[in-house]
Amino acid sequence: MNEFWNLEPIYRGFDDAAFAADLTVLQEKAALFAEFTQSPEQLPPVEALRRGIALQEDISTLANKLAGYAMLRQAADTRDSEAGSQLGRIMAVISTTAAPDAAFKAWASSLPELMALVESDEVLKQYRFLFENMVDGSRYLLAGLGEEIMARMQLSGGNAWADLQQYLTSTVPVAYNGETTNLSAIRNLAYSPDSAVRKAAYEAELACYDRIRDAVAFALNSIKLETITDCSLRGYASPLERTLKQSFMKRETLDAMLEAMDEYLPKFWQYLKAKAKALGHENGLPWYDLFAPMGAASTQFTAEEAKDYLVKLFSGFDAELADMVAQAFDSAWIDFYPRDGKSGGAFCASVPCLGESRILTNFDGTLGAVVTLAHELGHAFHNQCIRDQRPLNQDYSMPVAETASTFNECVVMAAAIENAKDRAEELALLESQLQDATQIICDIYSRYRFEAAVFANRQEQFMNADTLCGFMTEAQKQSYGDGLDPACLHPYMWVCKSHYYGPTFYNFPYAFGGLFARGLYAQYAAEGEAFVPKYKRLLRATPVATAEDTAKLADIDLTDKNFWRSALQIIADQIDRFCALAAGQ
Repeated sequence: MNEFWNLEPIYRGFDDAAFAADLTVLQEKAALFAEFTQSPEQLPPVEALRRGIALQEDISTLANKLAGYAMLRQAADTRDSEAGSQLGRIMAVISTTAAPDAAFKAWASSLPELMALVESDEVLKQYRFLFENMVDGSRYLLAGLGEEIMARMQLSGGNAWADLQQYLTSTVPVAYNGETTNLSAIRNLAYSPDSAVRKAAYEAELACYDRIRDAVAFALNSIKLETITDCSLRGYASPLERTLKQSFMKRETLDAMLEAMDEYLPKFWQYLKAKAKALGHENGLPWYDLFAPMGAASTQFTAEEAKDYLVKLFSGFDAELADMVAQAFDSAWIDFYPRDGKSGGAFCASVPCLGESRILTNFDGTLGAVVTLAHELGHAFHNQCIRDQRPLNQDYSMPVAETASTFNECVVMAAAIENAKDRAEELALLESQLQDATQIICDIYSRYRFEAAVFANRQEQFMNADTLCGFMTEAQKQSYGDGLDPACLHPYMWVCKSHYYGPTFYNFPYAFGGLFARGLYAQYAAEGEAFVPKYKRLLRATPVATAEDTAKLADIDLTDKNFWRSALQIIADQIDRFCALAAGQ
């Protein structure tokens, strides 16, 4: 089994003549696009639309290939200075297409019969969804130099404040056990099997925020006021409306999901209280024990065994998925093992020029590592399902981005729990699942509530660190209920979570993705083989349809609370089993 992924089918290196040639062509295409968008009206409308789309397709294809290669090289070795340098060159070229892109959108949207023109041409027709959203989005474009001015101001505004938060949280010293460590290291101790270590790390983490809380509060206030101003100038009713527009999702869908989550929150509190009791706590679970491990999962896998396990498992679901999983292992799509200089975590990157994907993991042989592989292979399968879409139809919104990956996790974990060797392993597996589920329900809901409170108050007042801590603890009390010890919450989650330091509401899509995939899995459990073709059609549609229209392909109404209830009930059933195991029943 290979240890490293194979990038040579893309380029043999940065000295590959093909790399230099493609970069030159990208520069030429960017220049041609800029020239064309200065006066597209000189061509007949359909011809001009085709010309603009063709140039954008060429730019997108080349940019994905060039930048994708450089980013993969850099992820495999963060010390690869050449990769960083080349990526900078590529991004500089790509950035020159931003203004022409805005000009093309403005011109196309101004055509009185745009959609009729789109329907008259076979290529343009495939971009119906893109043009529909182009027209809708044109209502929110700033006139004249407004777009360029806003983009330039963000560099020294919101983007700079976000950089400050990242810098402060990555450099703040944390005093722990007579030594100095960093915030990432101290937060990782939340997973320690030693309760004393978890508690001491939590206390050290909270203490370190005193050094940076005021500066980070300024960053958060500034970013959110910029967002409110930007939304007002563009004509959005609220920052939330903008997020929903960008997510291609209705407010009715969000409301149905949140209302269903509200109904099931007490079930999650039941899980937290059962875990608290098992760990010896009487007043709910203290924050520092949220990620305390329970049970014992001892199964170990080699990479070859992981392949055999996943291929066999997914063969029972769909032969196309199983064949792709085997290909990923056999054709060196995967960079498996931890090493010095390699990026942490895991991700999957589409490589459209090959019709393949590349997956980075830090495989350690545990079942959790196999689940991570399955998750990333789900992204790869999603990429495969959309690879015959046209080049500009290969991006999908964040709410649906985790569909195939989380679905794969459901398949693997259902089998693993069913085949657990003993009660201790079953408890460990359930605990792992419920930790994740509690994060996407209770924690994400608390983040959504906190951010809503910040937006509701920012226009009228500057919120100092104490006020923000108050908003955060109140949001946690509402979302975690009596499942957590009210005397041991985390008032500084707004400091350490980077999600708040973008323009708006980078939270509820996580709950959407986790529940959407679980709802699909519930449907699969009910329908069996008949579900699989619908599932693949659904994945293929994600770049060219709203969230609601995508779901309809699987006969799902996202505005119906019953769908979200079906997803939440899967978790509720797991909670019942966990509580029985934790109580020794």
